[in-house]
Amino acid sequence: MSVDKAPRIAIDAMGGDGGPATIIAGAAQARDLDSGLRFILFGDAAAIRSELGRYPQIADSDVVHCDDVITGDDKPSQAIRRTRTSSMGAAILAVKNGEAIAALSAGNTGALMAIAKLSLRTMHGIDRPALAATMPTLGDQDVVMLDLGANTECDARNLVEFAVMGAAYSRLALGVECPRVRLLNIGTEEVKGTGELKDAAALLRQHNSSAWRFDGFVEADTIGRGDVDVVVSDGFSGNIALKSIEGTARFITDLLKRAFSSSLRSKAGFLLSRPAFALLRHHLDPNNHNGAVFLGLNGLVVKSHGGADAKGIANAIAVAAKIAREDLTRRITDDLEDFRSHAVPTEEDAA
Repeated sequence: MSVDKAPRIAIDAMGGDGGPATIIAGAAQARDLDSGLRFILFGDAAAIRSELGRYPQIADSDVVHCDDVITGDDKPSQAIRRTRTSSMGAAILAVKNGEAIAALSAGNTGALMAIAKLSLRTMHGIDRPALAATMPTLGDQDVVMLDLGANTECDARNLVEFAVMGAAYSRLALGVECPRVRLLNIGTEEVKGTGELKDAAALLRQHNSSAWRFDGFVEADTIGRGDVDVVVSDGFSGNIALKSIEGTARFITDLLKRAFSSSLRSKAGFLLSRPAFALLRHHLDPNNHNGAVFLGLNGLVVKSHGGADAKGIANAIAVAAKIAREDLTRRITDDLEDFRSHAVPTEEDAA
């Protein structure tokens, strides 16, 4: 499939805490940074056009009115029934119908996953899609984490597929030539972990391709050190790890604010240290890493944080444009074929 160099991104303008005001401001910022982007905006047409009037640079965006909005309280089963009438569902259908190269929503994650999976279906050779995102580290590169909540229970096959998809995404999104892949576990020793983790590790050790390498297990407290490029887990453990990392970042930021406002001497110390803390704030700001990707679908869907600001939305749109232009789906297909062709045969296979 040829990829349009100026892709149209289908955007659920009603998703997220800020609604159309934040979404459209983010789209305008994205267009300022990438003049080739085009948008289809789904939702309340009157509200969308009111906001568009403030941003002439995206006045050429298409607007599709939708009467229905998927809320955070809607169950996935309820959302699926409103696929054609909701702004979220209509954005995904635009990808299915070839009207857009990728869809973006800041709405209900469970609903987005359910609609996307039912509408787009999983790729050939993939049992379940996974939600992947990048996180900052102390190293030279961010780390890709998946699954972050799409699948609460996973078997060894699912984890292996997540590893292959995560490595492909790491090479595309972060430019890592040969990603180091590890499974999230309660210890690095081979004897630790569930049966599914041990079986997945055994399967991954059979792979000897130069595209990526399996480095064993990783514990949650070492994810940010920078010595792993892709962390693989089931969605239950991955989501807990992600929320713990994000919560710790907020805790540190809030604690520093309290400490530096506790006295005149502390305030003076803050003024002297302001450049360093500005760098720390930038590094920990989730808006700078916004844009999680559903990997393994026959179509590209990006999930934004519900609380993202305009800068965060712009970053998520940039993620959508990048994976579309560089044809992430094809790369995953190629890597799956590579994995199977380079897997070391076992005695069971030979029998």
